[in-house]
Amino acid sequence: MKEVRILPKLISSILLLAGFWSCQPSTDYKSKVAQADFLHRSMKQLTDVIVHDIFSPPVASRNYAYPSIAAYEALLHDFPAYQSLVGQLHELDALPQPDPEKEYCFPLASVTAFLTTAKHFIFSVDKMEAFEADMYQEFKEMGVPKAVYNRSMEYGKTVAEHIISWSDGDNYKQTRTFPKFTVTEDEGRWQPTPPGYMEGIEPHWNKIRPFVIDSATQFVPIPPTPYDMDKNSTFYQELMEVYDVGQKLDEEQEEIAQFWDCNPYVSHHRGHVMFATKKITPGGHWVGIVYIACKETGADMMQTAEAYARTSIALADAFISCWDEKYRSSLIRPETLINQHIDENWKPLLQTPPFPEYTSGHSVISTAAAITLSDMFGENFAFIDSTELEYGLPPREFDSFLDASSEAAISRLYGGIHYMPAINNGVAQGREVGEYVVKNLKTRK
Repeated sequence: MKEVRILPKLISSILLLAGFWSCQPSTDYKSKVAQADFLHRSMKQLTDVIVHDIFSPPVASRNYAYPSIAAYEALLHDFPAYQSLVGQLHELDALPQPDPEKEYCFPLASVTAFLTTAKHFIFSVDKMEAFEADMYQEFKEMGVPKAVYNRSMEYGKTVAEHIISWSDGDNYKQTRTFPKFTVTEDEGRWQPTPPGYMEGIEPHWNKIRPFVIDSATQFVPIPPTPYDMDKNSTFYQELMEVYDVGQKLDEEQEEIAQFWDCNPYVSHHRGHVMFATKKITPGGHWVGIVYIACKETGADMMQTAEAYARTSIALADAFISCWDEKYRSSLIRPETLINQHIDENWKPLLQTPPFPEYTSGHSVISTAAAITLSDMFGENFAFIDSTELEYGLPPREFDSFLDASSEAAISRLYGGIHYMPAINNGVAQGREVGEYVVKNLKTRK
């Protein structure tokens, strides 16, 4: 399967140098619209809005998954080698079909399905609508016949309505009314951390309907090391490891931690003034890596839609699996214990996220995404990750997707926010989720 998905880098470079459709003089609108750039730009717009609206990492993963699925389903009619995800994703029933007797511009339908669905999952709809208007105008300027244009738009909206209706059954709305996480003084149990002391985020995320995995509890990791503050205990040694590593980080370790921080809301306190820094979410970082892989290989629009759909589904299921364990074990964060028992002035390099420690979300979701991308683009796919460039962080080079996910995992130790078992066992958990998604989600006939 891999060999048909990868174009030689030389060909990819030639294609990139040749430019996109906007630079090509072709008068055939069909050749012009068959470009992955439409989906890339639409996905980037969604990411920008997710950052602006400050969605939590689990919620952001859901926001990526449904629009990606809509785009994939609306586009595949132009590509007979691909199959629908109906019957493979939980409770997704048959989608509306285009009229076989009529002509459609399926790239337009796909973009319409993506953007229409995306607007349902964000707050700043106006930002998406302004982008949407510009995008649709481009299709008109390419000469898509009016009847085809209108028919394609209508079909894309019909697909979006079906996906949105399906999403309404995933229990998200119900979890908005569930009780908040109860904070207690029990030893070893998670407590809110400075500087914001925010309440636990999404304590009921395990109630969200998964996409491919059987349930939130399908891949429960081994329990964390038992809480024990005896200085000879294994747990205490794990705690001291976080403290000791944090005391002597080298420059590269600090760069690694910052590169993979991906905290959507970092609060800063300067005296009586508080302000926040917005960043991309962990899932959004991996969506950015999908873009890099697709551009590097010259993936066409269908391959691009496939990559976004499969990766976002793996990310969403990985968050469901991880969050199930987080609020089961509800393990206290290193920062709390180090301040209480070792060094009251110690601060982790990264701001501790507002949810329990075990397992490491970065470890779980990054590994699941890397497994999925390796299946599509190859296990030894070397790339330069420039996803964080716009947030002031220089690119980093990786020999493979798993190389990148391993660095994302260990970055949480360098950042001072996870013990090693959360990292190692999180990687194992993410691998199980990723391998299950790869095995059970088929996009090619």
